[in-house]
Amino acid sequence: MKILYQDRALVLCEKPAGVLSEEGGMPELLRDALGTQEIYCVHRLDRETGGLMVYAKTKQTAAALSRTIADGGLQKEYLAVAEGETPVNGTLRDLLYRDAAKNKSYVVKRMRRGVREAELSYERLAFREGLSLLRVRLKTGRSHQIRVQFASRGFPLVGDKKYGSRHRDAGLALWSHRLSLPHPVSGEALSRELPPPEAWPWTLFSDLI
Repeated sequence: MKILYQDRALVLCEKPAGVLSEEGGMPELLRDALGTQEIYCVHRLDRETGGLMVYAKTKQTAAALSRTIADGGLQKEYLAVAEGETPVNGTLRDLLYRDAAKNKSYVVKRMRRGVREAELSYERLAFREGLSLLRVRLKTGRSHQIRVQFASRGFPLVGDKKYGSRHRDAGLALWSHRLSLPHPVSGEALSRELPPPEAWPWTLFSDLI
């Protein structure tokens, strides 16, 4: 269990790819690692996505972090590797419909029940061997948002079998790279970064990340 920061209120840690971010996964692992009974999940990552997450250690902190997230105070930055040569930078805005039965999201053209607005911005850091390394900042937090927004434009993320990747043997190339937030008790700025694993396709860009 890789812990980047902890105090009495919260813990910043790495969620490995393949582990649930909610009950049944990370909270139990953290309780065992930290020897505590209280760990509260306040945001989530897809099971296939790894990287930085913040967990609360008390109910009071959980409530405060939930308010921070609702107010847009938790800044999330991701690294991703997409197939093809994306534009150098941009802002993607879509309407997303989530099919819970299929655990899949779709870009749709009109608002209706179950449809939510989704927005992100990104910049391309490099293009090598037919793949684009992207830095992505979420404006909204929708299920599979980064994955479906890029795939809908013909740039599926490497290893994303659900949304059309050709590289089906690779793990999903999406990583929660940086979190920034005001500490829920002191109010001081708290920020940490975590590089992605040393595995393909990340190793194509090891000089940049």
